Amino acid sequence: MVDIAFTGIGSGLQISEIVDAIVGAERAPFEGRLNRRQAAITTDISAVGALKGALESVADAIDNLASADKYQQRVTSGSDSFVSLSSTKSAEVGSYSINVDQIATSHKLVSDAFGSSEAVGEGTMTLSSGSESFDINVSTTATLGDIRDAINDSLDNTSISATIITDDNGQHLVLTSKETGLANAIKITVNDVSDTNNTDKVGLSRLAYDTGATNLTEVREAKDAQITIDGSLVVTNSTNEFVDAIDGITITAKKMHEVDDDISTASVTENNSNIKLGLEEFVTSYNALVDLSKQLGQSGENSAGPLAGDSLLRGVMSKLRQELSSSFSSTGSDSLTLNQLGVRSDQFGKFELDTDDLDAQIALNVDGVQNFFVGSDETPGFAASLKTLTEFYTESDGIIQGRIDSKNSQLSKLDDEREAFTRRIDALEARLFSQYNAMDLLVSNLNATSSYLQQQLDNLPGVVRESN
Repeated sequence: MVDIAFTGIGSGLQISEIVDAIVGAERAPFEGRLNRRQAAITTDISAVGALKGALESVADAIDNLASADKYQQRVTSGSDSFVSLSSTKSAEVGSYSINVDQIATSHKLVSDAFGSSEAVGEGTMTLSSGSESFDINVSTTATLGDIRDAINDSLDNTSISATIITDDNGQHLVLTSKETGLANAIKITVNDVSDTNNTDKVGLSRLAYDTGATNLTEVREAKDAQITIDGSLVVTNSTNEFVDAIDGITITAKKMHEVDDDISTASVTENNSNIKLGLEEFVTSYNALVDLSKQLGQSGENSAGPLAGDSLLRGVMSKLRQELSSSFSSTGSDSLTLNQLGVRSDQFGKFELDTDDLDAQIALNVDGVQNFFVGSDETPGFAASLKTLTEFYTESDGIIQGRIDSKNSQLSKLDDEREAFTRRIDALEARLFSQYNAMDLLVSNLNATSSYLQQQLDNLPGVVRESN
């Protein structure tokens, strides 16, 4: 673009206006065509992008029905202050009485009183709980606090915690098993170097607690949890959690039932609410797609949609309708369709869900309904088949994305055309200014020559100027 333009000095012509008019006459039709092409491409990208989003919504909705893990869930009720309950799909529908006879407890031992600076006695302590055993070396000067620290700091110890309680009589070593249950009871044997007697109440043997010597006081007994199911089936466990004592049910004992307490009852029911919820979401997303397709494909002189007559839109909706009317295997040689599950099309091509028909089909053969949607590795069900169809259009290398990429490439080419045209129009403008200015200079020179000649002629002898 020329930065400075001069009006005609010698010719009197409005050179800037003339050049602008010529350049504008060249620019206007080109930019008009380019803008129309750009608008059409941008509209197409937006339209097919909206179609892609609607298809993805349909695929996402049906994906909620694609996993076998989401079918025939179990709902377990009956959790109370005595037990908490949970279940998996393997739990059978039914009810069971549960009585908590005993809560699992961890073992707890306490020593006699020691002075805070008193040396306990030299030797070795071997402590065990469950399957774990570890040794503590005790020096001649070791106090109860030193023994506590050695137990807690032992790299081999993950089963016993040690602390000290100080009362009016002195310090007491308290040992607690970290795991509950009878099998995790604490045992302590000593090798008492100070008096070579490992069981008496002198020296290190004062901390012995085993079959040969119980020199510590048992504050809390190690107990297994125990429950009675249906009044006669007794189950014990080292922890308060009973997994699969009843198939598929986890029972956590929280408190022991007393004689006058009501026995807890575990009730297991089947939950297939995901089927109805999944189909409702699918119907909603599909109807939104139908509305969008009608909007995009609307035909008419004054209200044509951006994809009116477009083969992509026709192909998508045609294949989708064909898929939705197909049958898929249920059980054995039988098959099901969406129509049989209560999903039916109205006069406008939109779906409605008859929940009564769906509930009846679930009650009749929930395994068949599950297989209709999920299928198998060899024979995909409806959900997997529909997902495959939609992904053909929506994936990163799918048909729709390919079209969007192509249109974006066309937009890039339009930008290149615009840049090239701008260079050409700038060159034209510069050339026109150069030509008109050259002409203007020439006219100016001619005018100057004419004035000079006229002056010279006026000064010639014998020339008489004609009087006005």
